[in-house]
Amino acid sequence: MATRPRLRGTALLGTLPFFAYVAIFLIIPTLVVVIGAFASNDGGATGENIKALGNEYILDAFGRSIALSAMSALVGAVLGAVLAYALATARPDGVLRRVVTAAAGVLAQFGGVTLAFAFLATIGLSGFVTVFLQDHGIDIYSGGVWLFELPGLTLVYTYFQIPLMVIVFLPALDGIRPQWREATESLGGTTWQYWTRVAGPLLGPAFLGSTLLLFANAFSAYATAAALVSQGNPIVPLQIRSALTSEVILGQANVGKAMALGMVIVVSVVMGLYTLLQKRTAKWLG
Repeated sequence: MATRPRLRGTALLGTLPFFAYVAIFLIIPTLVVVIGAFASNDGGATGENIKALGNEYILDAFGRSIALSAMSALVGAVLGAVLAYALATARPDGVLRRVVTAAAGVLAQFGGVTLAFAFLATIGLSGFVTVFLQDHGIDIYSGGVWLFELPGLTLVYTYFQIPLMVIVFLPALDGIRPQWREATESLGGTTWQYWTRVAGPLLGPAFLGSTLLLFANAFSAYATAAALVSQGNPIVPLQIRSALTSEVILGQANVGKAMALGMVIVVSVVMGLYTLLQKRTAKWLG
């Protein structure tokens, strides 16, 4: 009995690196953003930075960021769910499942400058696919240079959204028991009735939760867009970069922090909904 407090203290000591990591990379930056959003250039308190969020160019940036995140999340969720279902029907210990799952784990983290360069080298203005198609009379940029605009960003973001969906949605598919389908068939139910009345309602919260996670992932992404879009600030992360580093319009750093606070609020709401859906998923499929 005397050793229990000592063991408990040792266990708590082992969590110190985790809490230090959270404090340094999450809590402190969040506090800096919140305090800076309400700070004036002379160090006093002000609400002008928050009011600046009503400016048209900032509202447009938030609108484009939400549209980009929603489109890439929806496409990534649908295609990723189809791929995850194909893996769920494969042998659990098969080579195919292990290879695809490992590849999804790598590709979900493949972003930033590397991903932007890969797309530029492939379908950029001088990319080898673009040049090959042009040699055969097909110009994919006849309607404009879409790769450096929202359609191009959506395509690039979808590249890492699909494998992320596979990773987060596959456990839910694994939670569907084969006995439920057998019971449906033994009661005279069809495949359509099974998916609409049994599997669909059970997987719905998991699918919506995974889609919200993809939305938050795209909404907070910065490096890929920064490397791909060299001019203009079509989305909020690039607007924040401009506010913090611009040498043309000075004194906008705290406005950038106000925009970052807006992003924190949006992501917090999305992740709150994701947590609620995950709890419901765990209740039914746990």
